[in-house]
Amino acid sequence: MLNNKQARSVVSRVIDPVARRLLALGVSPDAVTYVGAAGTSIAALWFFPRGQFVAGVVVIILFVFSDLLDGTMARMSGRAGPWGNYLDSTLDRVADGAVFGAILIYFATHGQTWPTAAAWVCLVGGFTISYAKARAESVGATANVGIAERAERLIVILAAAFITGLGVEWVLPAATAVLAVLTLVTIAQRFTHVRQQLAPRTSEVADVEPSAPVAPDPSPAPVTRPSPPTSSESSSETRGDPL
Repeated sequence: MLNNKQARSVVSRVIDPVARRLLALGVSPDAVTYVGAAGTSIAALWFFPRGQFVAGVVVIILFVFSDLLDGTMARMSGRAGPWGNYLDSTLDRVADGAVFGAILIYFATHGQTWPTAAAWVCLVGGFTISYAKARAESVGATANVGIAERAERLIVILAAAFITGLGVEWVLPAATAVLAVLTLVTIAQRFTHVRQQLAPRTSEVADVEPSAPVAPDPSPAPVTRPSPPTSSESSSETRGDPL
């Protein structure tokens, strides 16, 4: 989420002491991940549908820092590994779905049609962006591209919700519409990027694939019937048999 080294340095000065303290108290990184996802989801679904955006954003930001905290704790305790990455990534999808789903509920209950549709695109598109990356990696490709990845989408929607809570009501519908467009663009970018990687491999497989065997002729072979015996052959066979 923070790719800038200076930003990471500033954040680590705040996160590292908290991480050490929690580890000293016996709190595990997985527990922080669970609490962060649950807190973000509950806060979004409680405050946003009621239009209490300022309070909702403040509470969500507090829990969003757990996304940085659990990773720091895992590295400090030597527990960093694939399970932690899997758990964190999966629960991030739950939290994101709660945020955009809560905004969708707010628009729908206030009779705002096109913002509701835009929120739906953001909700479904967010899952599609994540799945496109995971599926690409499962077939040996990468999909780390896109104009609106998770961090950007979350920052924009929370900032717009906060400003709307201050009384500028048009900001959230406008930001949701822009995010819907950027989400579709990001999906197209990932599809294109993965296709560029996998299409040449498909051509190579097709070039070396052997031709299909020729199917055998299903018509049965003609049956040759023996000619009837002559009279001399018939009498000879009859006499030769013992009684």
